[in-house]
Amino acid sequence: MSKGRIALIVSAVVLAVLMALLPKVIINKDKGGLATDGVAANRDQPAHDPNHPGHEDHAEEPAAPKDAHAAASPAQLKKIAELRVKFNQESNPQAKVKVADDLAKEYIALARHDSAGYYYEQAAQVRPGEKSFQKAADQYFEAFTFAATQERSQALGNKAQVLYEQVLKNNPANLDAKTNLAMTFISSSNPMKGITLLREVIATDPKNEKALFNLGVLSMQSNQYDKAVDRFRELLVVNPAHVDGTFYLGVALAETGKKQEAQKAFLRVKELSKEPEVQASVDSYLEKLKSAN
Repeated sequence: MSKGRIALIVSAVVLAVLMALLPKVIINKDKGGLATDGVAANRDQPAHDPNHPGHEDHAEEPAAPKDAHAAASPAQLKKIAELRVKFNQESNPQAKVKVADDLAKEYIALARHDSAGYYYEQAAQVRPGEKSFQKAADQYFEAFTFAATQERSQALGNKAQVLYEQVLKNNPANLDAKTNLAMTFISSSNPMKGITLLREVIATDPKNEKALFNLGVLSMQSNQYDKAVDRFRELLVVNPAHVDGTFYLGVALAETGKKQEAQKAFLRVKELSKEPEVQASVDSYLEKLKSAN
């Protein structure tokens, strides 16, 4: 599962409500995990990340730590403040890269991924290359997946796009970067570009878990449940222990009227994950399927 210990927490017990909760953007950052959906784990992100200023064009640094991280410990705030002073005063480009890297790590520890992206981007400008651009892109992408507003999502998605395109210029075969780039387009004004990129990933690597998963959920969003079933089944051939893929297979099967198969999928989820939230969620769906018989 993904970094955030994704729990399939669903407040409703009917499949129709699950469909209403499906996201406008489904992103699977790691093999086996969701990033943004109605059942994803809460990252305790604020509705508006106060690190926002300056991230669209980098005309200025992120907000000062005392304003940005009310939940941070005094030691963390002190370290960030010291590193920011050092970063601003450092004249040696290579030394400044090291400070930027340290700052980015501090912000990652606080789940302030846009700020981490900002500093990784500063480092990439000094040391451009596939890996440095991807470090920055991945952090903006992480922030993008938790954006609370469409405006915020667009701004962070645009930043990630520019950087992922740099990654792909350096290495067109980087399928992870291409998949994440695709998902930034799905919620943009050009969603078909995202679909095209995902299909390119599948054409290159038919067993790519992230692409299969995202195509499956996107099929659900467009009410193409038969296609979703096919995608999730392909995914489970590649990774039979994919918890989220198994869960959504159950949902898609139920939507196509295959209740017995859906029940088997949900029972499999219970075998794969012993997290209480997952167990409770699946029990709710199993009870609904039972009452519908």
